[in-house]
Amino acid sequence: MPKLRLAPSILTADFGRLEEEISSVAPFVDWFHLDVMDGHYVPNLTFGPTVVEAVRRACATPLHVHLMIENPLEFAATFVKAGVQRISFHPEVVRDVAAAVAEVKAAGAEVGLAVHPDVPLSAVEPYLASLDVLLMMTVRPGFGGQKFLHEVVPKITAARSALEEKGANADIEVDGGVNLETVDIAVQAGGEILVAGSAIFDGVDAPAAARRLRERLDAMS
Repeated sequence: MPKLRLAPSILTADFGRLEEEISSVAPFVDWFHLDVMDGHYVPNLTFGPTVVEAVRRACATPLHVHLMIENPLEFAATFVKAGVQRISFHPEVVRDVAAAVAEVKAAGAEVGLAVHPDVPLSAVEPYLASLDVLLMMTVRPGFGGQKFLHEVVPKITAARSALEEKGANADIEVDGGVNLETVDIAVQAGGEILVAGSAIFDGVDAPAAARRLRERLDAMS
């Protein structure tokens, strides 16, 4: 099995100490996952490019921005300029998914499609060969700290099979409710990059939490 990768979501980090929070867990992680929400696609607002720039200054770790917004193409180039390596968006918010994928790539980022728990895998299957990452949501997007939706696990397994059938090389990233109790389930279903938010930025000891997840992933790799 290739190395499993850990991607903390900064959604539950202490933004008053953001640089310190990022720096404290950076030795244990492979990506940082940045959830951008617009209050329209999901009922929550988070942050924009200036926070992404701050994270970029705080570490050399690759950044993956997950756009939970209605107009992802309007902001793709701005986030690339802010320093991200990957951008994921939801296919149901664009008219032409293939063209949107190409536009994100043209802006200079690797590209992913995010699959909402209530959206079927068929919404992304035609585009798998063009993707760098397939982001499987195991919570309904909008807020951190939600519980892992076990009913999504078969869809992750189906996504793994679909990628293999098409000879596609996209990573499967699992996002939502991932912690020491659920990470094994996500990996067994096919997850390769595991997003953990409140399981790491727990307000107690983020570096220790990141280290524990890192050790668990390394033991399974």
